Amino acid sequence: MRIAVVGSGISGLSAAWLSSQRHEVVLLEADDRLGGHTDTHRVEVDGRQLQVDTGFIVHNPAHYPLLTRMFDELGVATRPTTMSFSVQDARSGLEYNATSLDGLFCQRRNLASPRFWGMLRDLARFYREAPALLDAPGQGPSIGEYLDAHRYGAAFRDQHLVPMASALWSSPAAGILDFPAQYLVRFMANHHMLQLAGRPPWRVVDGGSRRYVDALRARWDVQVRLRAPVRGIARDERGVTLRLDGGIERFDQVVLACHSDQALALLDDASDAERDLLGAIAYQPNETVLHTDARLLPRARKAWAAWNAHLPADPADACTVSYCMNLLQGLPGDTPLVVTLNRTQDIDPARILARRSYHHPVYTHASVAAQARKREIQGQRRTWFAGAYWGWGFHEDGMRSGVEVAAGLGVPWAASGWKREIAAPLEAAA
Repeated sequence: MRIAVVGSGISGLSAAWLSSQRHEVVLLEADDRLGGHTDTHRVEVDGRQLQVDTGFIVHNPAHYPLLTRMFDELGVATRPTTMSFSVQDARSGLEYNATSLDGLFCQRRNLASPRFWGMLRDLARFYREAPALLDAPGQGPSIGEYLDAHRYGAAFRDQHLVPMASALWSSPAAGILDFPAQYLVRFMANHHMLQLAGRPPWRVVDGGSRRYVDALRARWDVQVRLRAPVRGIARDERGVTLRLDGGIERFDQVVLACHSDQALALLDDASDAERDLLGAIAYQPNETVLHTDARLLPRARKAWAAWNAHLPADPADACTVSYCMNLLQGLPGDTPLVVTLNRTQDIDPARILARRSYHHPVYTHASVAAQARKREIQGQRRTWFAGAYWGWGFHEDGMRSGVEVAAGLGVPWAASGWKREIAAPLEAAA
């Protein structure tokens, strides 16, 4: 078959890579590069040439089995990293690094703060009690409703759980409080985040995540077209017609590996089910800046972590996050390399190295319900939908989606039992 794959994030890359082992595949990307959120920048700092990621950064073998397997097959080298987390509250002046006792009490006043100790007690209680949500029937409450009903303190809510989840999903605090509590807890349980010890070690791609994109291109038989936006798609009994800038082109099947809202906008003849499901998933734009302005990190050096959540002085403003890439990627040098989301106005313009805008899915009860109905549209009318939005929105979810689509097109990942690897996460997400 002749297959068009629209979009070159991890979902499109994995679907194209596997499908090309049996079919003719054309990969269409509107941008001038492949990778989507796999985005590595070459910068010079302190006389060194460095490769710095601003999109996909970390993974681990336990929770990213498909991605890890692809790295192994492609010979992509990875190395250990840290996943430390800090909070800086501009309203109260509170700072802490949750990774160690010295980090928790980097401000010695925290030792004498009843509010801070209450936050830690609520944290331990949440770890004990929240797993009960996984056995509850139905969709259950939002995380805000759950915290109110179980009388969790404002410190735990506003100075730990919400900033942590905001950093994970690049979402405003209000969006986190509307997040389905069961879905959040399932993610945390799946990633061993509801425990203080025994968490899995994390890894980064050595030399930047772009390395795996280069490795794919060196090994696959895929026709890649950059700067090739698709303007519209129509389906009929014999095939699929794509409207391109150069005219129309026919394919036997199409894989829409772009965001769900983009996929819906491309369909000239969307069905009611496609409109219902794809339209139920909203997206949050996130302005992302790579820079060297240390003022975006906590004031106390002991509070610096790989992930640094910032609570603004004005409660109406959104919680933001800054990643210290020196820690996350093990980058050398004394100059801090920082990736900050949605706080560009506070960054010294002279210290900005690169800018990007990424969009991330927003999780609501409606979007979770749409995920459970995926079978109603998947593979129908010669059309396949691949994207991390079918899962928790992370790189493994995108990879799993691409692998699923390739299998639906008759190309299972050979001789590895990949169906066994994806079954449990898929059942959990449903």
